[in-house]
Amino acid sequence: MKKMMVVCAGLCMVLAFTSCKSKESAYRKAYEKAKAQEAENAMIQNNDENVAVVAPVQTVPATSTTSSNVANANVRSENVSVISGSGLKDYSVVVGSFSLKANAEGLQQTLRNAGYDAQIVYNAGVNMYRVVATTFVNKADAVRSRDQLQGTYKGAWLLYAK
Repeated sequence: MKKMMVVCAGLCMVLAFTSCKSKESAYRKAYEKAKAQEAENAMIQNNDENVAVVAPVQTVPATSTTSSNVANANVRSENVSVISGSGLKDYSVVVGSFSLKANAEGLQQTLRNAGYDAQIVYNAGVNMYRVVATTFVNKADAVRSRDQLQGTYKGAWLLYAK
């Protein structure tokens, strides 16, 4: 009885290991199909006499203005209160949003070391501390500052404080 169970277990293991093996022919067929498609694409490219010419990509410095129309710039309007700083004007550039005040204070200190009059404001509605790098009376100046800061802080956005 014991011998029969060992033989059955061994037979099951042999069947399990041999049935899981991948088929080399399946890989070969896929490889041959890909090679044929690649050769067909190369032939089409060589026979095509009306090849489109593409102009080279022009690089733009990160500090240049990306939005030419100030009126179309997106501005978020939020109820915020100043936690740390001299106070907000109408339009502000937010470079960071944090749920922990300590993280906001760290970014504020980094911005102050870089020469900005950084401030921290709190939005109680979403429980977020916003780090404001610059604040302006008019929208055009805020857009220019945001575009300049996006070179360093990719997610910089405009805030209109209610």
